[in-house]
Amino acid sequence: MNEFIIAVLPGDGIGPEVTAEAVRVLAAVADRYGYHFGFPEYAIGAAAVAEAGEALPADTRQGVTHADAILLGAVGSPLLASATGNQRPEAGLLALRKLLGAYANLRPVSVHPALCNVSPLRADRLEGVDLLIVRELTGGLYYGEPRGRDESAAVNTLRDSVAEIERVARVAFRAAQERRGSVTSVDKANVLEVSQLWRDTVTRVAGEYPDIRLEHLYVDYAAMRLISDPASFDVLLTENLFGDILSDEAAVLAGSLGLLPSASLGEGPGLFEPVHGSAPDIAGRGVANPIGAIASAAMLLRHGLGLVEAAEGVDRAIGAVLAAGARTPDIARPGERTLGTGEIGAEIARLVLWGGAVEPAL
Repeated sequence: MNEFIIAVLPGDGIGPEVTAEAVRVLAAVADRYGYHFGFPEYAIGAAAVAEAGEALPADTRQGVTHADAILLGAVGSPLLASATGNQRPEAGLLALRKLLGAYANLRPVSVHPALCNVSPLRADRLEGVDLLIVRELTGGLYYGEPRGRDESAAVNTLRDSVAEIERVARVAFRAAQERRGSVTSVDKANVLEVSQLWRDTVTRVAGEYPDIRLEHLYVDYAAMRLISDPASFDVLLTENLFGDILSDEAAVLAGSLGLLPSASLGEGPGLFEPVHGSAPDIAGRGVANPIGAIASAAMLLRHGLGLVEAAEGVDRAIGAVLAAGARTPDIARPGERTLGTGEIGAEIARLVLWGGAVEPAL
């Protein structure tokens, strides 16, 4: 099989800009490796509210369920900051994850040697950093009921189930088997009953994987160690809210949110998106970093379509461009020349198309 449908959801803010570069690179992959990709586009988030009155319209729902994989830009708009219900841009993303049955979010974090001085951390502390955050996506505060607020109080419900914890734990343990054989599970079991259930369930599932070393950390200590000793982590397993926070913290290691990809996997087609948000303050200026979106396209090839060789080609091209000095403003040091979103995307696509036959021209 060499024909695939990749649903493209450009989203809001810088989403359309970075997604366009990811599509450009995927088109180069198709030419290089002989695949045929279709790229139907659908609205989500604030763009969908403007177009159809809700953050995840019916035609988007139908389109993504018939795709082989989904590429998403970002959602969010300050113009809808006070919106409620299905007119909140973020509600479209939560509904999309639920529709796809996406329960495991994979967020790899590594430090490219050429960027070791971009992070605010010392370069020696970043040596050997290569971790994978596995975040549960369907439970926790984001989905718990009851929820709501009035003028005097607000409530959100933190809820996880054994079945939800088991399935995401197995994703983490299987990932560790292909990496360095270690899982660190994050919770707050000293004060939360939900976290006690989490710890007990993860410990039990670990019995199915005797080749994997398991440790448990409270989330506050995990947050500290992520900065003080980041290379000590292999696979970091977390519930929904903790994973959301820790993965953004981990972006400090790489140097920028703009560099990091993610994959949300589960029962339906996989959802692939950069970790960063819609960044409306820089939208339309052509300065957004497209590497997170392009690296998400590489994860789409690997985890969504099973095209490992093509994914490795994209990863190599990203590494070569960074090694050659390509920098967007978010990762540029004082005095370094910066390139636009499209310039970096075009160069990565060129390297993918020609494989190892050409050197970066930047």
